Amino acid sequence: MLNYEVDPKLLLALVPAGTELDSYDGKAFISLVGFRFLDTRVFGFPVPFHTNFDEVNLRFYVRRWLGNEVRRGVVFVREVVPRWAIAAVARTVYNENYIALPMAHLISRKEGGMAVEYRWKIGNRWSVLSVDVEGEPRPLAAGSHEQFITEHYWGYAAQKDSGSVEYRVTHPSWRVRTAQYSKFEGNVEELYGNEFATVLRRAPCSALLAEGSAVEVMRGRRLRA
Repeated sequence: MLNYEVDPKLLLALVPAGTELDSYDGKAFISLVGFRFLDTRVFGFPVPFHTNFDEVNLRFYVRRWLGNEVRRGVVFVREVVPRWAIAAVARTVYNENYIALPMAHLISRKEGGMAVEYRWKIGNRWSVLSVDVEGEPRPLAAGSHEQFITEHYWGYAAQKDSGSVEYRVTHPSWRVRTAQYSKFEGNVEELYGNEFATVLRRAPCSALLAEGSAVEVMRGRRLRA
């Protein structure tokens, strides 16, 4: 997870109906996240040749108030997966902005740490997201920046009719490691546009590696504007 502070004005037009920008210490963030889906099931059933695959997404953070309850969630600017069928299902069920591109990953374990890398190809050019970490993963500290980034348990997607889709994501609290080294480079303008590219070409304000876990994504429901 590579995390960047941004001007909130960059995100306001993308905030789904019924939500507002979330912030940590008064600051708005976007995150470039790479991870692996393993043993994936749709409505409880595995889909042949589509159970294990990579994803890279660019996301930002929102919240929705229901009385005294606050639902902290993420909004995806764009999500990259390696198979068109995965992208098509996600666009249909959750109205998410998925695209299918050639992808690869590399996970290298070394004494005292590990290196993780994700790649995706646009045209003839590969983009790469990578981190190097050392030491053992640690629990999230309550109220920390790391907890803000990793613990948003709702997803929101805007719809063309000015409404939105809300869905719940459940998983245990993840342990994390802070990266000693991180890198992102590639064709960011074509995938994310010039304004996001300007942000992503800067050094991130933080870089994390999360352990991951079993995750359940609930069916979405429509929120009217």
